[in-house]
Amino acid sequence: MAAIALAGTAPAVAQDATAPAANTSAPNPIAPKPAAPVAYASVSELNGILAQLKTTAASMQTDVERLRIEKWKTDGNTKRQTQANCDSIRRNLQSALPEIVSQASASPEDMAASFKLYRNLDALYDVFGSVVESAGAFGSKDEFQSLTNDMTGLENARRAMGERMQKLAGAKEDEIARLRAQVKTLSAAPPPPPKKIIVDDTEPEKPVKKKKASTTSTKSGTNKKSSAPASSSQGAAQNPPSQ
Repeated sequence: MAAIALAGTAPAVAQDATAPAANTSAPNPIAPKPAAPVAYASVSELNGILAQLKTTAASMQTDVERLRIEKWKTDGNTKRQTQANCDSIRRNLQSALPEIVSQASASPEDMAASFKLYRNLDALYDVFGSVVESAGAFGSKDEFQSLTNDMTGLENARRAMGERMQKLAGAKEDEIARLRAQVKTLSAAPPPPPKKIIVDDTEPEKPVKKKKASTTSTKSGTNKKSSAPASSSQGAAQNPPSQ
């Protein structure tokens, strides 16, 4: 079996594109609700799988490093092929697998993270299985027994992860069905009546101020009245009575 670079079998998960800004001018009746907290049973199940996987991975790395492939009674091509597979397994256990496990632990019910972990375990299982077969055919009894125990632990973790993914997929399908039914119900309902906005554009009447009587005209009339007697007395002084 050709060597498989397991470290490259799990590309990084692409980040979500930035969502457009929501229009807050009016409420959206079908807007998605905030994500509900993950159930404790789901988190506990994943933690159990990952704990078993970490123990198995540590044992696999130790047992692979202890192999004395150069002493196996086989041809050089088989030795080189087995050594290349062991190098790929070590790279995966040291770099790729810990990162993928961390991503799955951070998002327990994320299908992309779960599938990424399952795919890596599947590839790791294939390559490690080839090493176990070669150890059984050409290696020592102790080497084969240790690798067989590791293979059993890896198979259990892979199977448990596959069953968990199946349950997650079923839950996602149920959620999608509920959302579709909700959208259908809301679409069939009549739209709410538009809100009436009353704008009062009438200006209040300004109070009319009463004009005060002009003091100038009053004073002018008073002066005229007072000047009339003065004219009569002056005329009398100019025309003395005849004797």
